[in-house]
Amino acid sequence: MSKTFSNNYILIGSLRDGNDDAFKFLINTYNHKLNVYAFNLIHDKDLAEDIVQNVFLKIWKKRNNLKTEVSIKNLLYKSVYNEFIDQYRKNKKTVSLEKKYLEALSSVIEQENEQSLEHLFKMVKKEIENLPPKCKQTFLLSKKEGLTNMEIADYLNVSLKSVEKHITKAFAILREKVGETNAHILFLLVDSKLIKNL
Repeated sequence: MSKTFSNNYILIGSLRDGNDDAFKFLINTYNHKLNVYAFNLIHDKDLAEDIVQNVFLKIWKKRNNLKTEVSIKNLLYKSVYNEFIDQYRKNKKTVSLEKKYLEALSSVIEQENEQSLEHLFKMVKKEIENLPPKCKQTFLLSKKEGLTNMEIADYLNVSLKSVEKHITKAFAILREKVGETNAHILFLLVDSKLIKNL
C-alpha cells in the first residue's frame, strides 16, 4: 500500500477521500524531515514540533481542497515555512523593511526544496566564519550577541566609526559571497534571532 501512496496523485486523491492510511503514510514519510527543516528555521525543538503538527492538522482539515497536480512534498515544506513566518511575526514586530525580505524569501521558498535552503544557511554560516578576524568579531558582537555599536566600541576599546566600518564591511563581503539572489536570506538571518544559532 505504501508503494501506492508514494504516487503523488494517488496519495492526494486518497487524502481527499479521507483515507486514514494515506494520512498515516504522509506523517510517517515526512514528519521527521519536516521537524528537521522547521528546527533549522526556528532553532526551538518544541516550536518546531508544534509547527509541523499544525501543518499536518491543516492539511487534514483542508484535504478536500488539495489538488492532485500539486506536489504534496512542496506543499508541506511551503506550509511549514509559512507557519514559521507566522511565529516569527508573533514574536517580533515586523517593520516594513523586514516585510520586504520576508516576502522575497517566501517567493524563493516556492521554488526551493529543503536541501537547497539548508545549503544557503550553511553558506552564510561558512562565509561569516571566513570574515577577517576583527570584522567577524565586530559583526558577531552586533548581530549574534545583540550589542549596540557603542557597547561594542567600549568593549573592544575602538572608535564608534571603526565599529560601523567593520559591520558595513562584513555586510558587503557576505552579500558578495552569497550573491544578489540570496541577499534577502542573508538579511533575514542577521535581522532576526536566527543568526544567534549559527
